[in-house]
Amino acid sequence: MNRRTFLGVAAGLTLADAGAQTPSSIPVIDTHIHLFDTSRPGGVPWPSKNNPAHKVMYQPSLPSRYRKVVDGLGIVGAIEIECSPLLEDNQWVLDVARDDTIMVGTVGHLTPGTPEFRPNLERFHKNPLFRGVRYGLGGQAGQEVDRPEFIADLKALADADLVMDTANPSVSLLEGVVQVSDRVPNLRLVIDHLPQMLRPTESVAQASYDASMKAIKGRPQIYVKVSEVLRRADDKIPVDLDFYRPRIDEVLDVFGIDRVLYGSDWPNADQWLPVPVGFKIVQEYFMGKGRAAAEKYFWRNSIKAYKWVKRTASQPQA
Repeated sequence: MNRRTFLGVAAGLTLADAGAQTPSSIPVIDTHIHLFDTSRPGGVPWPSKNNPAHKVMYQPSLPSRYRKVVDGLGIVGAIEIECSPLLEDNQWVLDVARDDTIMVGTVGHLTPGTPEFRPNLERFHKNPLFRGVRYGLGGQAGQEVDRPEFIADLKALADADLVMDTANPSVSLLEGVVQVSDRVPNLRLVIDHLPQMLRPTESVAQASYDASMKAIKGRPQIYVKVSEVLRRADDKIPVDLDFYRPRIDEVLDVFGIDRVLYGSDWPNADQWLPVPVGFKIVQEYFMGKGRAAAEKYFWRNSIKAYKWVKRTASQPQA
C-alpha cells in the first residue's frame, strides 16, 4: 500500500468498516505505543524524515492524537515503549505522560552493563510511570549476556520490580531471552512483536528456535505481545483472521492465555494499516476464546507484566 492509498483508507475508515465491535465490551490496555514530536527543534532520532518507509508516521505522535486514532476501540490506557536512544527523551516521555491520564506507564531506553545505567535507573524510577527498560538482545547485543556487569544491572532491574521489553524478534534474540532468564530468573521479560517472526526454514535456525520456544513455554515470567500481527503476502496485506490464525495459534501454544498482551505498535503499525484493522483481527481471535480469555489478553495480563499505574476510574484493576 502506497502513502496516497494509505491516507485515503485512514481518512475514510470507521470502526464499522474495520469490522471491530463497537463499543468494545472489554476495557483495553495497549501495552505498546511510541511517543515523539517530529516538530521539535532538531527533529527526532526515529522515525527518520528521509526514510520512505517512515513517511506515513512522520508527524507528531502524542497522546492527544492517539486518543483520536483509537476512539471507539475501548482502549482506556496505554504504555509507551521508548524509541529514542537519547537519555533525556526518557524524561520528555515521562513529562508528556504526566499530562495525559491515558498513559499508565512508559518503558525507557537505558543500556544495561554501562556505568550510567544504575544512576539513570534510580533517577527515572522515582517516577512511578517508569515501568522498565527495553533492550534488544539480538545480534551483537546478545553477546552482552556473558558480561557480569550486564547481568548485575538486570538483577538491579528485577530487584526494582521493573520489566525488560526486548525486540525485534529473531533466533538470536530468543536465545538471549532464555539466557537472561537463566541468569536472572525473577526478571519479568516481554518479547515484542513475535507474530511478525515466522518459524525459520533453515535447519540450524529451526533447532534453535524450537529449543528457545520449549524453554520459554515453562517460564511464567516471560510474556509476549501479540502485536505487529499484520504482514504482507504477495504484495498485499490480508485483513481476514484466517490468514493470521495459524501464527497466533503457535504463539498461544507456547505462552498460554496468561502471558499474552495486546499492543497496537502505534504509530509504527501505520506502515501496514490503520490501528482498527489490526485490532479487529485480534479482537475476533481472542473473543472467540471466550470473554475470560479476551480479558486476560486485553488487560488482566498487562497488570502482571507491567504493574502499571491506574490513573482513572475507567482503567481496570484485578
